[in-house]
Amino acid sequence: MAASPEHPADQPECPSGGGGLLPAELRAWMLLLAATGAVEQRLRAVVKEKLDVSHDEFLVLCLLAEQPEGGLRMTRVAELLGRPKTRLTYQIACLQHAGLVTRRSVCGDKRGVEVALTDKARRLLTEASGPLAETVTQALPCFMGPDQRAALFGLVPDLAEESRRD
Repeated sequence: MAASPEHPADQPECPSGGGGLLPAELRAWMLLLAATGAVEQRLRAVVKEKLDVSHDEFLVLCLLAEQPEGGLRMTRVAELLGRPKTRLTYQIACLQHAGLVTRRSVCGDKRGVEVALTDKARRLLTEASGPLAETVTQALPCFMGPDQRAALFGLVPDLAEESRRD
């Protein structure tokens, strides 16, 4: 297969044909993971350049940025990101040292800790959102082909319905 923007020579096309051992749902999930993983790799460099944080720290910032007011308990952040609490504690400490998050005790719960974005983090995320969104927009078509779209629609049939209406 010749190299192309969709499938560079050093990145073989993800096998997507049916008939293997996996059921359709698991095959679809693996196709989506491969596509999102490839997009994530492109995003890592931009995140480091624009925000000077790791990709995992960026995910924490994005999760906190979606909170209308206040923050989230660290246990909830760990649950939503599927991260061990000890690893999250280290990431939060790094973000706090950089002046991007605050930590405070939860009223009435000695062990509960809530984290929230600082104004500095909000400003940096606002400034970086354009280049970050552009990176995702440019990378998705390279890795999200017809097989991946079909996989997504197979896993989330309501999404396919909405797509046909648009």
